[in-house]
Amino acid sequence: MLKEKWDMIIAFPPCTYMTNAGACRMYPKKGVINKERLTLALEAKAFFLSLLNADCPRIALENPRPLRVVGLPKESQRIQPWMFGEPYTKLTYLWLKGLSPLKPTNIVKENIQPFVNAGSKDANGNYRKKKGTKHTAIERSKTFEGTARAMAEQWAGKKCLTSLLYS
Repeated sequence: MLKEKWDMIIAFPPCTYMTNAGACRMYPKKGVINKERLTLALEAKAFFLSLLNADCPRIALENPRPLRVVGLPKESQRIQPWMFGEPYTKLTYLWLKGLSPLKPTNIVKENIQPFVNAGSKDANGNYRKKKGTKHTAIERSKTFEGTARAMAEQWAGKKCLTSLLYS
């Protein structure tokens, strides 16, 4: 649990062991769970919940779709980068406390592609992938500038955003 008192928390807790993308490692054999990985996932969940349940009036947590077995509470909102000016899909979940859901700021309607290859294929059987994307944890965890700007403007206000940009 956090010891300090904050007026707002916007956090991006590690998702390595909780994300649905790791299902193949959580269940290496069909129907058989990896107990070591489950233990790590439950530790990650405890950290996540310590942030979500912090004594703070405004909280936003961001993570990808979690594994069902982890048992996170239901998300407050699902967003995509294309809602905030980026031509990509990358489903992101938000858990909100004392904050309004983000409103789209710049919807992209054309030439939208997956940011990271998730194993899906197009009609020709080719993997969908952003050209030049490295499939690393750092690249996959990217928060897009348009999404971050929407968070700052809508939750903290333009005055706060201006001071952040020019400080």
